[in-house]
Amino acid sequence: MRDRLPPTGSLEPDSPLRLSVAADIAFPDGSMTPSALRREAARGRLRIERIAGKDFTTLNDIKRMRELCRVQVKGPDCTSERRDTLVEGSFTKASGSSRTVTAISPQDALRARLKQSRLQKQSKL
Repeated sequence: MRDRLPPTGSLEPDSPLRLSVAADIAFPDGSMTPSALRREAARGRLRIERIAGKDFTTLNDIKRMRELCRVQVKGPDCTSERRDTLVEGSFTKASGSSRTVTAISPQDALRARLKQSRLQKQSKL
């Protein structure tokens, strides 16, 4: 595949490249394949052109895809910040048990509806 790569001096960022060539240039470690680039195109993150049944993309399009694929850094879930230093109006409920609300199971919900339906039928009689 390397023998089909164009000389780097003649390559422009908007030159159309076959997906295999673009993958070799943009990801020289071999971590991306043409099929992986097609998957990114199907997800809407990579723009490709289909000419005569062959898929092409540009290095600029791969650059845009990489920007879209960047993982956003999340802030820490827990900090050592003291409560009295929090911004006014922020959530300041005392910490404690993190109990979740118990939801009714679908089976219990159905039983309750059937019971209510039977009671309505009995009251009409």
